[in-house]
Amino acid sequence: MKIHLDQSIYIEKYIEIRYGPIHMRFRFPPARSLAKSVKSKGLVVSLAAMGFLAVLPGWTLAQEETVDPQTASGEQEKPKPPLQAAAGADDVFELGQLTVYGRRDGRARARVPQRAVAPPSIRPQNLSAPVATLPTVPAVAVPRTWGQTLSQSVVTSEDIRMQNRNTLDDALRTTPGVEVSNTGAARNERMVYVRGFDRWQVPLSIDGVRIYLPADNRLDYGRFLTPDLSEIQIHKGYASVLDGPGGMGGAINLVTRKPTRELEGEIRTGFDFGNTGDLAARTLFGSVGTKQELFYLQASASLRESDGWYLSRDYIPQAAGLGGPVQGKGRRDFSETDDWRVNLKAGFTPNPTDEYVVSFTWQEGEKFAPYHVRQPVRGITPGPLPPGLAYQQDWTWPGWDLSSTSFNSHTQVGEDSYVKTKIYYNTFDNLLSTFDDSTFRTQTSNRAFDSHYNDFAYGFSVEGGTEILPMNTLKTAIHYRRDAHRRWQHNSPDNLPADIAPLQRRTEDTWSVAAENTFHATDTLDFVTGLSYDWYETLEAEYFSGGAIAEYPLFDNDAFNWQTALVWRPEEGTELYASVSARTRFPNLFERYSTRFGAAVPNPDLKPERAINYQIGGDHTLLDGTARIGGAVFYSDLTDAIQSIPIGGGLVQNQNVGEGRTYGFEISGEWELLEELTLGGNYTYLNRSLDDPQRPDLKPVGTPEHLAYLYARWRPLPQLTITPGVELSDARWSSDRFENQFTHMPGFGLLNLNVEYELSSRASVTIGVRNLLDKHYELADGYPEPGLTFYLSTRLTF
Repeated sequence: MKIHLDQSIYIEKYIEIRYGPIHMRFRFPPARSLAKSVKSKGLVVSLAAMGFLAVLPGWTLAQEETVDPQTASGEQEKPKPPLQAAAGADDVFELGQLTVYGRRDGRARARVPQRAVAPPSIRPQNLSAPVATLPTVPAVAVPRTWGQTLSQSVVTSEDIRMQNRNTLDDALRTTPGVEVSNTGAARNERMVYVRGFDRWQVPLSIDGVRIYLPADNRLDYGRFLTPDLSEIQIHKGYASVLDGPGGMGGAINLVTRKPTRELEGEIRTGFDFGNTGDLAARTLFGSVGTKQELFYLQASASLRESDGWYLSRDYIPQAAGLGGPVQGKGRRDFSETDDWRVNLKAGFTPNPTDEYVVSFTWQEGEKFAPYHVRQPVRGITPGPLPPGLAYQQDWTWPGWDLSSTSFNSHTQVGEDSYVKTKIYYNTFDNLLSTFDDSTFRTQTSNRAFDSHYNDFAYGFSVEGGTEILPMNTLKTAIHYRRDAHRRWQHNSPDNLPADIAPLQRRTEDTWSVAAENTFHATDTLDFVTGLSYDWYETLEAEYFSGGAIAEYPLFDNDAFNWQTALVWRPEEGTELYASVSARTRFPNLFERYSTRFGAAVPNPDLKPERAINYQIGGDHTLLDGTARIGGAVFYSDLTDAIQSIPIGGGLVQNQNVGEGRTYGFEISGEWELLEELTLGGNYTYLNRSLDDPQRPDLKPVGTPEHLAYLYARWRPLPQLTITPGVELSDARWSSDRFENQFTHMPGFGLLNLNVEYELSSRASVTIGVRNLLDKHYELADGYPEPGLTFYLSTRLTF
């Protein structure tokens, strides 16, 4: 039996009772005494503060009168609060009805008018948007919020398209609290930090399915294309324990598209040009989908080919050793990349609340790795080398391929419960080829090899939520994942007889059980608590030595996690929160077992890292809904940090010896100054420190202390939008491969301009320029970033 105490817009109170086919409503107008409505049999009272219902014998509620006393006296009858409809519709607040207690429903929130879409950097943080990518209610309803998602930023597909940000690292570049960097060294991969936490500490998922590379999880954010995404969700400091293990510093979720009409499609083309006017990259994207009453289908494909980007005209070539410059002016040597991805999705929607989806993603890529511009290279720099210098590695990736096949479901169980499942199978095929020199033609030396990864992972998760008691939502989840690393290596492939290190297996299972409870203390105040227990089991850890396969010692490990949060919505358009989250991150196989080509000693019993994240924040709509401001203050304590420690003999080992602190704040805002003009921006202050007992000079790399993005969007004509933007970055630290030498990289400012002209409601042309002033700057020492770049793109929808 459900009892609702509601209040109409006329402050007219009533109690509504539903039990199977029985439906009764009892109204309490101010003129009527409560005593007239109660007869001696039973009274149902709400202990709202405790979240329980108690039945006290001896009283019962009288049946509602058929004639309202005020109507009988000649006064106009007041409108009755609308009845709640069938399943699903009771998740919507309707005019004239305010729930005082009971089930916590999703609520529509005041938003800044969207005449111009806000860039990701200043979009208000969504404090209650669910991580789940499967909608559970009709389009006319507000989705039910089963849990809280604190301090979340969202980058939409319009943000990505209008700013021509076609790779994941670039799309996240102007998001508050997110710093983009470069690893440098031989891998030269694109990195993303979320409030100072790196790619190992911030999980990446596609539609809620974790993308994890079993060997080392060295995700290159520059390999993930963005045109086929519906949005990117960035959770900072607080990632729900229901989402599975990891999440020590937050989480990133890529949400792929799904159709909204019976037939829809889109085609995009794009071209990038360097400051010389030469073509630098080509982008092509296409999608088609259909949404029917009981099902939907979606297919999309993205392609990006780059012949290499162009350096700033301010770049000055420098000699390395006795030879000439490693890198000349113009096109950046060995910066070529090719990537493409296909997404297929089929969904079954038998009713407004349930959904069952099969998804498939296939991604392929290949790339070179540009050299450090101030260090010697074989084939370019003659010997002998000056003291302290060494030749760089000559690496390429002829194959970097991912696939993910998954099944997602959401099933409503009655009006108050749900079950959500996920089953997936992922693969990662990778080929790293190293060569004798910079010609990339021969592989005869003992430093040349082809390293093959044929990895896979599979797993499942089940999540359930229920509201057994009014004002209280309980959710539980279980996760399982098997990660299997399969590697073999062909040494000096051009030599005969073949020198092949045979297949080696490393396998581990990871489990997590979690519970999260949301107590709706009042209609405006939520109290959230979460707890999880995570553990992994190492099943295989093989290595090849002395002509035979051997196995490292096998260790298991576990960890408890907890978190709590308060969320307060004092009025429409205002949300405030405070949270504490204690999360761990297990070391990966690389950190425990890799010898780093003979430079490191394995540590199979490496313990997990732990971070306790504190934050206070919120967002608020002001100036009659034309402006919005949001922000957060945060502090993180890192213990048992994994650091690479010198142990003598020129060797290092990963150990849990580090401690760290991160604190700062971020603020973002948007103001629709005029109907034709919107101003916005964000600023992030981040202070990081790392303590290592053996390395007192250790520096936090990759993250500037001050970071800001400012923009304006001007629409002088209905079909013309002009968007200038400024990226500002403070100085940051950069290091060598083993974090022994640190370089202070200067800050920089970039000016960007984007102009879009809508030819019709279904066609548009965009031209723009990045780094308009052609500034030379580096995110990692010796690895300059692109100079002035023009782009031209077209879009056609149907």
